[in-house]
Amino acid sequence: MSAVNIYVKARRNESAEALIKRFSRKAKREGIVEECKKRMYYEKPSVKRRRDKLKRKRVLKKLFMKQSGEKDVSNSRQ
Repeated sequence: MSAVNIYVKARRNESAEALIKRFSRKAKREGIVEECKKRMYYEKPSVKRRRDKLKRKRVLKKLFMKQSGEKDVSNSRQ
């Protein structure tokens, strides 16, 4: 994990709500919230590898389907 510091300086005539919203967007973009949620509980290395493997498989399948111009019919309901 790399340390990430987010600084948000108030702009002229900017409301507190807008400042908080801008901070939240920056935090989301940096992935801080997701990482905190992931680190909330310990995840075994084997489970992490399995999750990453399934994610890679989904991404590759999506890219293949996009390149071939076909629609995914395996998960559609009839």
